[in-house]
Amino acid sequence: MLACRFRTWVLLLLVIFPSLFDPSFSHFDSAKKKQMREKVRKMFYHAYENYMTHAFPHDELKPLSSSFTDSLSELGNLKLEHLPQNYNGTALTLIESLSSLVILGNYTEFERAVLWLSENLTFDVDARVNLFECNIRVLGGLVSAHILATDSTNRLVQGSYKNQLLILAEDLGRRFLPAFDTPTGLPYAWINLKYGVMKNETTETSTSGCGSLILEMGALSRLTGDPRYESAALRALRKLWSMRSSLNLLGTTLDVETGEWIEHSSGIGAGMSSDGIVKAPDGISCLNYLSLHVCYLTLILETLDFVWIHVGVDSFYEYLFKAHILFGKEDFWRMFHSAYLAVQKYFRHGPWYHEADMRTGKATYWQLTSLQAFWPGLQATANSSHREFVHVWKKFGVLPERYLLDHQMLHPTEKYYPLRPELAESTFYLYQATKDPWYIEVGETIVNSLNSYTKVEGGFASIRDVTTMQTEDHMHSFFLAETCKYLYLLFDDSFLVDRNYIFTTEGHPLPVLSAWHERLPEIYIPSNWTYVKNERQTKRSSAMSLQVCPALSLNAGHGEQLVESACHVPDDQSDHKCFSDEQCGVDSTSCRRRSCSMAGYCGLWLVV
Repeated sequence: MLACRFRTWVLLLLVIFPSLFDPSFSHFDSAKKKQMREKVRKMFYHAYENYMTHAFPHDELKPLSSSFTDSLSELGNLKLEHLPQNYNGTALTLIESLSSLVILGNYTEFERAVLWLSENLTFDVDARVNLFECNIRVLGGLVSAHILATDSTNRLVQGSYKNQLLILAEDLGRRFLPAFDTPTGLPYAWINLKYGVMKNETTETSTSGCGSLILEMGALSRLTGDPRYESAALRALRKLWSMRSSLNLLGTTLDVETGEWIEHSSGIGAGMSSDGIVKAPDGISCLNYLSLHVCYLTLILETLDFVWIHVGVDSFYEYLFKAHILFGKEDFWRMFHSAYLAVQKYFRHGPWYHEADMRTGKATYWQLTSLQAFWPGLQATANSSHREFVHVWKKFGVLPERYLLDHQMLHPTEKYYPLRPELAESTFYLYQATKDPWYIEVGETIVNSLNSYTKVEGGFASIRDVTTMQTEDHMHSFFLAETCKYLYLLFDDSFLVDRNYIFTTEGHPLPVLSAWHERLPEIYIPSNWTYVKNERQTKRSSAMSLQVCPALSLNAGHGEQLVESACHVPDDQSDHKCFSDEQCGVDSTSCRRRSCSMAGYCGLWLVV
């Protein structure tokens, strides 16, 4: 019987995945990845060398005119208000390129860049900058590069580096602190690097703006021993979480002085999209962060659908999950878990998720944005929604900034593509999780599109209109920090071998270190990702930490420990009556999505 069943499975595998048994396939796959890696390498250096020739030490390259823009004060500044008069840039693109240079193995150029920044970079400038953007791009870039510079495997000239980047990062971090001096602890969105918070500064900020600071500022505290940076970011994060609605949803914008919401539309409609989840292959071992990523999320996401997040909230969710891994705090996981399930419960509609009012859960906006494409990578087990976004990419040649789902049409004004990395990022994570060669093909499609439509003589240009492929004279720093980096890692992940990293929302790697964890009760230790339990500390195990999907008793007899299901989402009505599938939850014993029957009751109905 067992032999017969085994033969049946082998035959099924041969039919469905014949390439798994084709000895020439792995060689072809390896050759394809090597070829694509070199294409991406050429892309990176075409962009980097043009920046260094025509724009350095200014912030960003203008590839059509082979000139520069000092854009740090413009990031997040849609109205271009209060721009500095005598600001000449902070070599933003160079800072953003540091970790990419290491990943590509160019230690010589990395060292040259580090030494130049050490001797020339200063933040004592009269420039009003967006706290969120400056944090993820500049502080994150410096902290990550400092860690890489002190890594002996990166072969810097001995004695040439003496923590200069960390000194710069701490100086920048100190300049951030006045932004947090508010009655609520929520930081102002804008800070002048020389003078602090300006008089009559706006008190409006976004959920991401005050809830996505913990990775960079937390890492700075761990490196310097100064707790002020992490404490400020953590206080803001916890205050933000306390402002959630009774549905566990958050709005998009808020007032940092009063702690009141300004925009109640919850940031998931332009963004959250659904998909059937493909479970990671059996037998995945937690050898590094990427597989830990899969191990942690496989259970909860096995039946929960794929989600996209709006620009105002996106990295907030991302940072809750990544902060849990980086710092080991259970609070971060509980917040992420609760928010995720709330999204699943209130915003699913067919293959997509809409934005909705955080107070009622009623739909507000139906749209897709390119920033949403990071989420399948965070989930690391999504598949069909990723394919939908690949379909949109292939339809237009690149991914438009905004797409109206209810009308199946482009947004009339936001038809541009600014070289965003999110789809490449998700493709990289999904390939790491599944090793499905289809994601290599997706990466090839992205690379070919970028070379066909955005490559110009002076670098890579943003697309102004995806319907005409008219280019725009701007190459954002994240093209080198993220887009090229994730594509390179998709085809060559040797940088990650025997290393454990998370990547910030700007693509800067931070190591997962046991020394950064305040306590390690029931988690994976980064040195070997083995499961351990701190015997001195007794606590109620969670279903996620024990990787139990149904609500099961772990031990028989007296003192048995009941573990609640990690995936359970109750039906809307206690009597289980329903009018549509959206009113049904996720079953606690099988972790399968419940559906509404013709008789009007939620259950696990057999579909034939």
